[in-house]
Amino acid sequence: MDFSIAGILMLDGFTNGAVYALLGLATVLVFTVTRVIFIPQGEFVAYGALTLAMLQAGKVPGTVWLLMILATVASVMECWSRWHHDHKLANGIKAGVRMWIPPMVIALLTWWSATQNFSMLVQALLSVAVVATFGPLVYRIAYQSLESAPPLVLLIVSVGVHFAMTGLGLLFFGAEGFRNPSFLTESWTVGPLNITGQVVIIFLTALVMILVLWLFFERTLFGKALRATAVNRTGARLMGISTHAAGQFTFLLAAGIGAISGLLIGPTTTVFYDSGFLIGLKGFVAAVVAGLSSYPGALIGALFVGVVESFGSFWASAFKEVIVFTLILPVLLWRSISSGHSDEEH
Repeated sequence: MDFSIAGILMLDGFTNGAVYALLGLATVLVFTVTRVIFIPQGEFVAYGALTLAMLQAGKVPGTVWLLMILATVASVMECWSRWHHDHKLANGIKAGVRMWIPPMVIALLTWWSATQNFSMLVQALLSVAVVATFGPLVYRIAYQSLESAPPLVLLIVSVGVHFAMTGLGLLFFGAEGFRNPSFLTESWTVGPLNITGQVVIIFLTALVMILVLWLFFERTLFGKALRATAVNRTGARLMGISTHAAGQFTFLLAAGIGAISGLLIGPTTTVFYDSGFLIGLKGFVAAVVAGLSSYPGALIGALFVGVVESFGSFWASAFKEVIVFTLILPVLLWRSISSGHSDEEH
């Protein structure tokens, strides 16, 4: 292997690693705040890319109808829960309407814009809005009533949500794959490397989102409230921080990150209804490298996963997925040894 091939593989690895970094950060964020190992994170990636593909084709995405259904179910659940808690029907209706209106507005706006031939940027923003809105609705329907359940129960629910979203993806998008056009068609030659505009967009978007997340958690009151919830849920609740609102907002961020990741990776590979699972798992591997707790660790782990995948596809393309997922074994072994737990402690 000469220097030029190694450089190309490194660039490809860092490009994929930047996307995996966003997914790894989302996985760490969801787990630290809600204790949910969010297996369906990758489905948001596929939904984002395929929603944009449908809008590009001038069709109403199936995610619009799913958004309407989830909004209705979540609003009914919220109405019943508030009525059961306060014993006031008016309060229940208000809570249900507040949860129902924003998703319906986004769904109807996207439905109307599907045939309007808007620019790709507008279609991308609508795709992110639709998929990101799934986050709090999924949390309300599947997780909110189980927020005090053991992590194993939450993991089982995540597996069920993953299979449901995968099946719905097949129903709405079909088995055909889609590849979106690049947001920037220019390219530049730097030595042996050909740097495309899409690669630049991926790196810039990843850097901007990481910076925005850091500023949000360090500089804003709501970000600090989320950090407090992650550190001590009971203490946060005693201080007046709503764990329900924290969970819904966390899932909103995770779904939005997943949708943006789908838009970034859509022009570089053909996306199928089930493509998000493997992509999300690679972000999960990065999160495991970080111990599901460290944001910088997830970033470093994601770049490492991307590089290993790139070189693995060059040397043994048939086993590149095996090579990537095998990385999790020594990490888990090392963490098990370093933790010093024993059966007697339990």
